[in-house]
Amino acid sequence: MSTLTSYATLAAYLLGPLMFLVLAYRLITDPLKQYPGPTLARFTDGYVGFHAVQKRLHIATYEDHLKYGTVVRQAPNRLVFNTVTALHDIYLNSRVTKSKVYLQSLLSSNQPSMFNALDRTVHSQKRRAVGQLITERSMRSFEPTMTSQIRVFMQQQLASSQKAEVVNMTRRCQRLAADIVGHLAFGYEFNTQTADTNAIIPASMKWNSYRISVYMAWPFIRVVDPVVRWFGRKQIPEFFQTLRKMIGTRMSKRKDAAHDIYDVASEEVTDTTSGEKTAGLQGSDLWSEASFLVMAGGTTVSTLMSSVFFYLSRHPQVYARLASEIRAVFSSGGEIAGGAQLSSCKYLRAVIDETLRVAPPTTATPWREEDVYSAALPPSDEPFVVDGHLIPRGTAVGVSLYSVLHNPAYFQEPFAFQPERWLAPEGGKEDKDSEEARALMRRAFAPFALGDRACAGKAMAYLETSLTVAKTLWYFDFKTAPGAAGKVGGGTPGRTDGRHRADEYQLYDIFTADHDGPNLVFRPRGEFWKELE
Repeated sequence: MSTLTSYATLAAYLLGPLMFLVLAYRLITDPLKQYPGPTLARFTDGYVGFHAVQKRLHIATYEDHLKYGTVVRQAPNRLVFNTVTALHDIYLNSRVTKSKVYLQSLLSSNQPSMFNALDRTVHSQKRRAVGQLITERSMRSFEPTMTSQIRVFMQQQLASSQKAEVVNMTRRCQRLAADIVGHLAFGYEFNTQTADTNAIIPASMKWNSYRISVYMAWPFIRVVDPVVRWFGRKQIPEFFQTLRKMIGTRMSKRKDAAHDIYDVASEEVTDTTSGEKTAGLQGSDLWSEASFLVMAGGTTVSTLMSSVFFYLSRHPQVYARLASEIRAVFSSGGEIAGGAQLSSCKYLRAVIDETLRVAPPTTATPWREEDVYSAALPPSDEPFVVDGHLIPRGTAVGVSLYSVLHNPAYFQEPFAFQPERWLAPEGGKEDKDSEEARALMRRAFAPFALGDRACAGKAMAYLETSLTVAKTLWYFDFKTAPGAAGKVGGGTPGRTDGRHRADEYQLYDIFTADHDGPNLVFRPRGEFWKELE
């Protein structure tokens, strides 16, 4: 018998009984054995990993809910829900924290950020420090910088319109979002809208988000990360070289030279409730948060804006009503700014909310567990219950945002784009049933998640998107590009992988979302474009 055969026989003798014990446990004594779900998911994270690699885990999860019901066992140790009750039981529970799968996102540093800090005390300190930068009040201070970058965006649209160019809005919106978040995080000019010098930034945002998505779904596969890094051996060093350059440039200036993380998050923070003072972020903590802000802020807001342009271009009645509102409220493009006038544009807010519902910028399930990491949290015998289900300690639970936002129990015609669903009837009193239905929709509406671990950039996302869309509709008219180019971004009828709806903007799950299109053609509106010269 050869040495190789001997080793194979020995491995079979050792692994055979072990595999039998694992299978028996999963099928007979596993505390989650009563939950329905795909058979493969009972035994391995490879089920969700397979769909994560294909960037369609959000679609697979939606389909699993259709097949198995409101709670699905999606992996050996994970339960995913799609109900309002679960949404509130999980994300508004003070004894719940992020799941340990978030540790898989420590890809470039062993320093936890606000994104992946499991300890609530650590997270709270980081959130208070960074949160000062992205509050509504802070956004008012940052708005002139944001507006200057949106003006560059408008000038790019003007140049394209004068050449009758077809514009891919994914590329334009990604570069706008990157330039804005570069100023907010580092006080640094990326200038990706006007040059290719820092084009690595938007590409790296997507690349790192995809790696995080796959490793969180299938932690075992992270062993291949050295191979993945080899394939990115040119892109990854260039990205970190750019980061080091930004940090060095910023630190060479006065601390108050820009309204960014270096200026705001390094200051001592006072808790508004307790009055307790905590130190601001310093050193590597400060810059890891800035790097995360670039990735999260750049990808999610660009997805939201691209999605708005997709749905406006495919729904002429919505487009016309929104354009009329913007052009009636404002008398010039320069007048479009954060404040009472912009807030009075109720239909604009309804369009953004409906877009967030049908195309949530974060397609991943935000996994949570009962908190056993925070030293400040005393042990408790209180059961952890989600939507009536007693959850064993150590089990990861979550609500699929894409699934709950397309649940017909809360949203009639869930794949129809209907901004009016968010508005009370004009000139008439709403009946009790309609009022209750709208209240239920609001409870189910959580595109930024809920609780103290929810996305902190909500105010920034609404302001940036509102300004960009309003100014675009002030200066331009636009329509879908002719021919095959105009179909980019939508689904393809006849497909069997969940991407068959032509009028649904196709998102590719990379924890946040990747996408392509829409392709649009712009035309200057009257003489208003001269304000941009």
